[in-house]
Amino acid sequence: MLHHSKTTLRSSPSLHIIRSLPSTRSYSSPPSAPVSVQTIPSILDPTFIIPDKSVIFSGIQPTGAFHLGNYFGAVRNWRDFQTRIRNDHIDSQLLFFVADLHSLTMPQDFKHLANQRAEAFASLMACGIDPDQAIIFFQSEVPEIPKLQWILSCICGMGQLNRMTQWKSKANLRSDADISEELGKVKLGLFTYPVLMAADILTFNATHVPVGGDQSQHMELTRDLAAIFNRATESDYLHAPKTLLTPTMKVLSLKNPEKKMSKSDPDEMSKIFITEDSKSIRKKINKALTDSIEGKLTYDPENRPAVSNLIAILAAAEGKPISEVAKMVEDFSKGELKEAVSQSVVRELSEPAERFGELMKDVETLDRISRRGSERAREIASRNLQEVSKLTGMGYW
Repeated sequence: MLHHSKTTLRSSPSLHIIRSLPSTRSYSSPPSAPVSVQTIPSILDPTFIIPDKSVIFSGIQPTGAFHLGNYFGAVRNWRDFQTRIRNDHIDSQLLFFVADLHSLTMPQDFKHLANQRAEAFASLMACGIDPDQAIIFFQSEVPEIPKLQWILSCICGMGQLNRMTQWKSKANLRSDADISEELGKVKLGLFTYPVLMAADILTFNATHVPVGGDQSQHMELTRDLAAIFNRATESDYLHAPKTLLTPTMKVLSLKNPEKKMSKSDPDEMSKIFITEDSKSIRKKINKALTDSIEGKLTYDPENRPAVSNLIAILAAAEGKPISEVAKMVEDFSKGELKEAVSQSVVRELSEPAERFGELMKDVETLDRISRRGSERAREIASRNLQEVSKLTGMGYW
């Protein structure tokens, strides 16, 4: 059963484990199982084993304060990794970053980007990511990442990138579009951002990367590039990171269940942010779309998407399986369902909302924590890039 406990920010010793790099060209394999993809029923499930010396790595784009989809879809899982590593005394490392370089692949309002970056960083901490247990940093503040991106770009084939589907979706191209036909419509950064994602991961030699299913293709490319690099340098230095398909949920718009909850949706009633007060949350959930079907409430995403979305949100807020929650509410009226969802979401977001407000008012503290995270990230990245440079015949170390 998916269950989580609140994680509060506290004063504790800094988890500062730096991978020790060997001085020879004989490298040990990472402590991971041979399978490249693992689906996890729950991060807190004791049957899910996190090997010692693992490097767990993931990121999120700077689109401002988080909404329910960001929270339930990614960040709460990251918080659960903290809980497991702390409670089970696992000797592993957590790195979470704000992917501000990735955000440039789409048109940006640069006047607002700085504030969006700050809000994303504050949201991570507000949602329970502890900078004393995990390294939190801005991608753009680690110049070793684009250095490795260039090296990987020089061993990545155009055909490999052309087979990626996400850049085509973001460029509004057909999934079977060919770059040779659509070249004029695509910015170089958008076409090559899967290589930047690979560089993010391999700069830190991550062993495990929790992502959603839509990123599995990029993870395969990352493993391919690590293998190509290792063959070219006659080493096994770069790890082949394992894809962790974590228990996530797709939170849908409260007003249109045919699409995901999105910050860019012009209808403010369609989305709930972690920064909202209880009155606003209750108002939006009470006005959420349901359906005209009478009788028992059922979890049926295809035929009852709006009701199913509310049941899924309730399950996520309660930390319980959807099947259990669906059984619990089947005899509720739609009004009673909305009231149950409101109570759970208000309770779940009360601490993040308060903490976010505190952080955004204290710019100096936020800046100090982000700089510390970037320094720690660079310490690891520079050690890894030092060895990569040696392997590629470059650098004086």
